[in-house]
Amino acid sequence: MRRLNKKKALNFVKELDAFPKVPESYVETTASGGTVSVLAFTAMALLAFLEFFVYRDTWMNYEYEVDKDFTSKLRINIDITVAMRCQFVGADVLDLAETMVASDGLQYEPVVFELSPQQRLWHRTLLLIQNRLREEHSLQDVLFKNVMKGAPTALPPREDDPTQPLNACRIHGYLYVNKVAGNFHITVGKAIPHPRGHAHLAALVSHETYNFSHRIDHLSFGEEIPGILNPLDGTEKVSADHNQMFQYFITIVPTKLQTYKVSADTHQYSVTERERVINHAAGSHGVSGIFMKYDISSLMVKVTEQHMPLWQFLVRLCGIIGGIFSTTGMLHSLVGFCVDVVCCRFKLGVYKPKSMSVFDGHVNSLTPLLSENAEH
Repeated sequence: MRRLNKKKALNFVKELDAFPKVPESYVETTASGGTVSVLAFTAMALLAFLEFFVYRDTWMNYEYEVDKDFTSKLRINIDITVAMRCQFVGADVLDLAETMVASDGLQYEPVVFELSPQQRLWHRTLLLIQNRLREEHSLQDVLFKNVMKGAPTALPPREDDPTQPLNACRIHGYLYVNKVAGNFHITVGKAIPHPRGHAHLAALVSHETYNFSHRIDHLSFGEEIPGILNPLDGTEKVSADHNQMFQYFITIVPTKLQTYKVSADTHQYSVTERERVINHAAGSHGVSGIFMKYDISSLMVKVTEQHMPLWQFLVRLCGIIGGIFSTTGMLHSLVGFCVDVVCCRFKLGVYKPKSMSVFDGHVNSLTPLLSENAEH
């Protein structure tokens, strides 16, 4: 009884076979079919190989939402060289709430403003990359995907001992500020607390020593990530006058970066700049120095690296193989049908010239007629 049920089940499964087998004695192979098969398998292998590279590739997905984090501090990473001696300049931050942030995290290092040949080559390369980033915005995705393994963006140390006097001051380090709009500035004199804000001791510094030519080697907000270039990195300004003001207006966008190599909370920013000479007689008022006024966007950007799922890759692969197999089979059948039709018409004599013949009964009388004509 069990064998009978098993045999019925097996017969039922055989009836559901959607791929019936044809006996080999009924199969005829041709040279044209073999050629088409080779071409089809070659196309399948090539497209499957290219599809594998598409499967391995990743892309960056951008999502936007309201930034709800308003209690944390904002880190400012700074590396700026000013063409003045360190005892003549001071840097600090004053936010929108009139809160003065101490610059304890900043270091003042006497250096030479002019770069060495190796540093100048690095600086030109950085400017070239920045120009390409402004023209090709999609290159930013490449930087995001290759963070932590790209070349360091910091200015390399000098390869020689400078013989020139140390006429500049490198201000580098970091500051933690409130997540409100503020003003980071570098101006003459050290900053001192003041009941109504803050002030700088600039009275003892001669105007002839003012020189706010500067180079921004690095300026970023949030967690510092190696391999990421910021808009102001590599910016170099040369002052044409002693009393000159440089202003940078920065809009900061909180960014959560999630890739297969790193996960970090950082910030992107856009910037516009302006510079002018301070001349009170001409109505151009202000204070000489470098002023970076920043504001924080209320929107946060989530940048996530995404990858094609395995099931989608398998579906696309099956589509490639099945599509090529079916298409080449139909084309081969169509071409074979057309060739058979043309050949059959030739065999039937459709295209042969018609000859006149006279039939007498069941015998062709063309030859006797010709003989009789010859006798007469």
